[in-house]
Amino acid sequence: MTTTTTAAAAGTAVTTAAATAATPRTTPRVGPVPVLWLALMATPMAAGANAPVLILPEMARSLGVSASTAGWLVASYAWAMAVATPLLAGLLRRRGLRAALRLAGALLVGGTLLVAASPWLPLTLAGRATQAAGGAGLAAVAMSLAGSARRMGVISAGFGILGASGPLLGAQLSQAVSWRLSLSVSVLAILAVPMVSRYAAAPAVPAARPQDRFDARGAALLTALATALVLLPHAPAAALGSSALAATLLALHVRRRPDGFVPAALIRKPLFLGSALLALALSGSYFTLLFSVPRLLTDRAGWDAATAGTGQLVALLTGSALSWLLATASARMSRAAVRAVLVGVGASAAAIAVFASWGPLLLVATLGGTFAATGSSAVLSMHAASCAPDSQRPTAIGLFALCYQLGGAFGPAIAAALVLTA
Repeated sequence: MTTTTTAAAAGTAVTTAAATAATPRTTPRVGPVPVLWLALMATPMAAGANAPVLILPEMARSLGVSASTAGWLVASYAWAMAVATPLLAGLLRRRGLRAALRLAGALLVGGTLLVAASPWLPLTLAGRATQAAGGAGLAAVAMSLAGSARRMGVISAGFGILGASGPLLGAQLSQAVSWRLSLSVSVLAILAVPMVSRYAAAPAVPAARPQDRFDARGAALLTALATALVLLPHAPAAALGSSALAATLLALHVRRRPDGFVPAALIRKPLFLGSALLALALSGSYFTLLFSVPRLLTDRAGWDAATAGTGQLVALLTGSALSWLLATASARMSRAAVRAVLVGVGASAAAIAVFASWGPLLLVATLGGTFAATGSSAVLSMHAASCAPDSQRPTAIGLFALCYQLGGAFGPAIAAALVLTA
C-alpha cells in the first residue's frame, strides 16, 4: 500500500487559505477555505492509491498479464505522485491557484477516463500515472491553503483514514461493478475544485523578469532524482548510480542558480532539512509496518488473514484519527516537544514490531507507526513551510511532501527484505 500521504505541495501570492482580490466574472468568498473542502480535494487520492491492493489478480487476468506485472499499476501511481508534487507546487508558486487547479483537475479527469476505457496495460499505466499527477496537484493546493497545523491535521488524518479503507473499498467496488471503478475513486476530488476556486481570486502574474524564468533544468534534475529514488527498491544497482549522478548534477545546478526550482536558501536551513528527513524516516517506518505486521500476526500470533486484516484496519483508522489530536495540540507545544513525541512513538512502534509476538501488541505497533507518520505530515509540513518566505511556501511544502512520499517507496521494499521473503 502507498498513500501518500502519500503525499501530496503547493502561486505566486497564494500562501494562506484566503485570497481577497476579485475578478470581473467571479466574486471570491471572504475567509479561509473550509477545511472539509480541502480534505475532499486532497484525500481521495489516498483511497485511489490503495484500491488495487486486494484486486491485483483480477486486474491481471482482465489485462492478460501476470500479477507481478500488474503490480506496476501501484508503482506507477507512487512514482507519479512523487515527481508531480514538486512540479505542480512549482506551477502553483509561479502561475497561481487557478492555473494549478485547472491543470491538476484536467489531469485527474483525463487519467480516470483513460483507466476506465483502456484495454491494454501500457495505456492503463499511463492513465494511472496521469491520475496520480492530477491528485498530487490538488493535494498540493490543499496543503498550501491549509494555513495551520490543526487544519493540516484534518487533511493528514483524512489521508490516513481513506488510505486505510482503500483496499477494502476497492475490493467491494470491484466485486459490485468493476475493478476499473475501483481505480476511479480519486476522481471524487474534482467535486471540491469549484468551491475551492470560489474562495480565492486568480492572483495577478507579474511580468516575467530574466531571473524569474522557469528553471526547467532544475525541475528536470529534481524529477530525475525523484524517479531514481522511487526505483531504488526495484532496481537497486541502476537506481543507486542514477540517483547519485542526478543528486550531484542537481547540487551543482543549485549552486549556479540558487533562486531556481530548488531554492538554495531553503534546503540549507536546518529546520527544513530536519523536518523533511524526519518525515521521510517516519513514513518509511510506517509503510514497513504496514506491509510487515499482517505477516507477523500470522507467523507469531497465529492469526488468520481475515482477523489480521480487520485488526490492522482498526489500528490504522485509530492512529490516523489520533494524529489530529497532536496536530491540534502542536500550537501549544514547542517544536522540540512535538519532535520528541513523534520520534518516541515512531521508535517505540518499530521496537514493538521487532520483539512482540502477542497479536494486540503488534496492532499497537501499527497504530503507533500510523500516528507518527500521519502526525509528521500534519505538523512537520508546517515547520518546513515556516522556513520559506511567502513566495516559496508552496515550494517548501512540495519538497517536504516529496520526502514523505519517498518513505512510501522505501517501506514496502524494507518489509519484503526483512519479513515477507523470510
